[in-house]
Amino acid sequence: MVGLGRGFTLTAPSALESQLVEFVAAAAPRDESQKAFQSVFQGRAYFSYDQLLSDSSVEAIHVATPHQLHAEMTVAAAEAGKHVLVEKPMAISLADAERMISACETNQVALIVGPAHSFDAQVLTARQMIDSERFGRVLAINTFNYTDFMYRPRRDEELRTVDGGGVLFSQGAHQFDIVRLLVGAPASEVYASTGHWDRDRDTEISYQAMIRFANGAVAQCTYSGFARFDSDELMGWVSETGYVKDPQNYGSSRKALVDLTRDQERSAKRSRTFGASELKAAAPNNEHFGPLIIQCEHADLKIEPHQINVYTDFEKEVVPVPSVTSPREPVFKALYEAIRLGTYPFQSGRWCLGTLEICQAVIESAAKGKPVHLNH
Repeated sequence: MVGLGRGFTLTAPSALESQLVEFVAAAAPRDESQKAFQSVFQGRAYFSYDQLLSDSSVEAIHVATPHQLHAEMTVAAAEAGKHVLVEKPMAISLADAERMISACETNQVALIVGPAHSFDAQVLTARQMIDSERFGRVLAINTFNYTDFMYRPRRDEELRTVDGGGVLFSQGAHQFDIVRLLVGAPASEVYASTGHWDRDRDTEISYQAMIRFANGAVAQCTYSGFARFDSDELMGWVSETGYVKDPQNYGSSRKALVDLTRDQERSAKRSRTFGASELKAAAPNNEHFGPLIIQCEHADLKIEPHQINVYTDFEKEVVPVPSVTSPREPVFKALYEAIRLGTYPFQSGRWCLGTLEICQAVIESAAKGKPVHLNH
């Protein structure tokens, strides 16, 4: 593990319960996080990334550092002969993503992008149902997610688009992955607008993107991190990370920030990292990424954390989706199978290059006010 920040705090409960991977070592600059990793995982903790890469017992590196560090760290891992699981977005620029792919292919190591919500149990189940051809091909998808994402404590670069800040790279990567996986055809065109609605957080607070696919399908993707309406209200108050949410905490994110200086906000961000905050048990529910409706030729599918509602012409069917052992075990399973069996998931580096291209295309389309054609 490299990077013991907020991302790893969310992954750690699943990592502790995994039957497929063992977290044996970590690199992080903070002494507090190193000690927490040693205590919780009984593993080795290093101050430098080079030390971690020199550990011969490590087969794979999970890169969970800030976005702008993904490319260099992935290339270094590949050159050290380590397989790579890198957090989304795989990189900020397409050129960096292509460097990562090239390094991993040259050194014959796996490159998987995750955790991502395209690994959620209900999304994978929906994909299997579509593959069965029972409902015909996918015609259209509508998906949206309204959260408080941009009003949680943020570092400076998380508020700068050029450094991967805003909602596109961190959140759009989830949503675009999901619709690409479900449609099962190359995306060909994006038409989008973005919302810069806060002078103090001058980056993309929201977006609306229409994605056309080569097979004629279309996906309407909406995301808002504006911290007002919460779409978990439509998901039985199961949060994105699978925990039950208290609806009485409305407005808590904005309230917590209202009197903070930038220095205090940076400090609040550090308080959410691994070792600085209490480690939760694994979530009791499947993770999700907001309401999702798939229109097929012969039925509509409504995707929920625990079930898929199938609406045909005359009947409604409910297909249960059991909770997985831990929410991120499907990601670890994909890594395990790539390393041990040579079997890759959709979310390989080369496939996720297409997701990153959509993130960039949304920004370009919003700036130019016209559709952007895709190449990946």
